[in-house]
Amino acid sequence: MEIRIEIGNKNHEKYAQAVCDMIDDAAKKRGTGIAKRKTEYIAEKLIDGKAIIALRGEEVAGFSYIESWEHGKYVANSGLIVSPNFRKMGLAKRIKENVFKLSRDKYPSAKIFGITTSLAVLKINSELGYKPVTFSELPQEEAFWKGCSTCPNFDILTRTNRKMCLCTGMLAPSKIEVEMKLNLTKLIINNK
Repeated sequence: MEIRIEIGNKNHEKYAQAVCDMIDDAAKKRGTGIAKRKTEYIAEKLIDGKAIIALRGEEVAGFSYIESWEHGKYVANSGLIVSPNFRKMGLAKRIKENVFKLSRDKYPSAKIFGITTSLAVLKINSELGYKPVTFSELPQEEAFWKGCSTCPNFDILTRTNRKMCLCTGMLAPSKIEVEMKLNLTKLIINNK
């Protein structure tokens, strides 16, 4: 049976608990770098079309969501999770590519960012055009950093006044910035 990757909608709300369970299980196994999310929060992301869900039949294979910060100046790609049954198949990359495209489509002027301790996610992000940045280049809204409070490393973030943690902050240019750079390159080439 094929794995479908879809933009969340109200029909996917029923999978919110399964997604939360996957996140919770992964956090327990890894012991680091995964913040828990409430079922209602995940359901809201699915209903609002701000999530990507991967399904094989009725089984949740993977998930990720987006959230905007500082009035759409930044968009986070967060909560990337793949069920252990579907790992080592390139599914995380497919989900990440889809959530990245969704972010750019919904928020074309926003810079896209993420924070992670996962080497696999760092690699995928790099392939998508993300660059490592200091935490000072990420949104500074209290609500954003409050989202880290359920991570086991939150004490590190707090002790360092949000200057560092075990996570790596990564930032990608907005869709508009990419298009402007492409247009500028074309202009330079055409004028040679």
